[in-house]
Amino acid sequence: MTNTPLERIWDQHAITDYGGGRALIHIDRHFAHEGTSARAFDGLRRAGLPVRRPDLTVGTIDHGISTMAGRTLETWKPSGPRNLTMKKNCEEFGVRLFSIDDPRHGIVHVAGPHLGFALPGCTYVCGDSHTASCGGVGAWAWGIGTTEVMQVFATQTLVMRKPKTLLAEFNGLLPNGIYAKDLILALIGRYGVDAGVGHVVEYGGPAIRAMPIEGRLTVSNMSIEFGARGGIIAADDTTFEYLHGREMAPKDALWDQAVKDWQILFDTADAEYDRVIDIDCSTLKPQITWGNSPQDVLSIDQAVPDPSSFADADRRVMADRALGYMGLTPGQPIEGTPIDIAFIGSCTNGRLSDLRAAADIARGRKVNPGVKAIVVAGAAHVKAAAEAEGLHTIFQQAGFEWREAGCSMCVAAGGDIVAPGQRSISTSNRNFEGRQGPGSRTHLASPAMVAAAAIAGCITDVRKLLN
Repeated sequence: MTNTPLERIWDQHAITDYGGGRALIHIDRHFAHEGTSARAFDGLRRAGLPVRRPDLTVGTIDHGISTMAGRTLETWKPSGPRNLTMKKNCEEFGVRLFSIDDPRHGIVHVAGPHLGFALPGCTYVCGDSHTASCGGVGAWAWGIGTTEVMQVFATQTLVMRKPKTLLAEFNGLLPNGIYAKDLILALIGRYGVDAGVGHVVEYGGPAIRAMPIEGRLTVSNMSIEFGARGGIIAADDTTFEYLHGREMAPKDALWDQAVKDWQILFDTADAEYDRVIDIDCSTLKPQITWGNSPQDVLSIDQAVPDPSSFADADRRVMADRALGYMGLTPGQPIEGTPIDIAFIGSCTNGRLSDLRAAADIARGRKVNPGVKAIVVAGAAHVKAAAEAEGLHTIFQQAGFEWREAGCSMCVAAGGDIVAPGQRSISTSNRNFEGRQGPGSRTHLASPAMVAAAAIAGCITDVRKLLN
């Protein structure tokens, strides 16, 4: 790669170059949550170390919490001790915590951009693989493990190997009924879950440039499902308008200077990437997964594939296993497949625009009697804004459950679980075996597609329900 935004970010943040593509990198922002921080805090305690830069770290409790009304940190018993430990650790080490009674509370990757904690050109980490979401505002954001969480706590640095860059261009404009989730599913379906390995993906092209920030966050969110370490969307006027005035964003003269710096940073006129791929968005149809990998993707009008149709032997074995687990038959149309659960939420699709898109489908309709449908806002600010617009009323009148913010059914947490053998259509990011509960069967789709399936009682083409 030459003169790409990632290369410039790397150069700006490299403290010590160790050679061979490895360097000590300064970390600008660190968002911690209860799931991966407890042992890191314990490590600090054993070593007698403080959090080096508590002004650059914030925390929240999002994974192991109930989303039911009136919840406390201990409502969901399995995670109660861990949640209380997070609160204690943040108090002891001076880390700002956005707990469930704080209006800034939410899933880490939804709260970070909304607060202006994630910014263009910053290095941004969290002990969660979907930290890549924050690339939607131009941050170089990636997930780290517990050992690395401790290292960032203690030193505000990480030893990194310089990744390659992959430019994924989304050309054309989106047809009616096609959403950000369809774009990233189509990309993974076409190129596979290992196409991004060793790379940070930069998403570009007319479809991305025309997309609001919340859609960009959705695309970046699933970079890890593409095999990449992170995904970046170049900051532009849309980004600056979104971030201006946010609580943790620069103010006044600092803001003006930051925008000038970001415009230079993301000037890609002379950039050369290690690899370039593309997707023609103008011909896309609503996307839906059929198997247990995010690359098992179909257009809504296609049939479940025959494993023998795959050239790769390992892929054939995986497909055969997936069909057995999912209870699907080769040649069976994916449209019309009955569902039991419809889940709208997660760090992928739990933002206000996602809820608006789903509410447009739910308005004036009823959830099928055989379907359990729930809506879980990705953060407290999303829930409040949705209620101010009356979206919760639309959902409740249609028969959806309206919940408090949290990770919920995406990770079978907080008591929100898909039972063995039940089929879920979900706006989340992973459809692995058991992801939403032991023996659960998961289909990934956009919020509008999930709402349409909840109404129909089966996987259906959302375009049939659009006005």
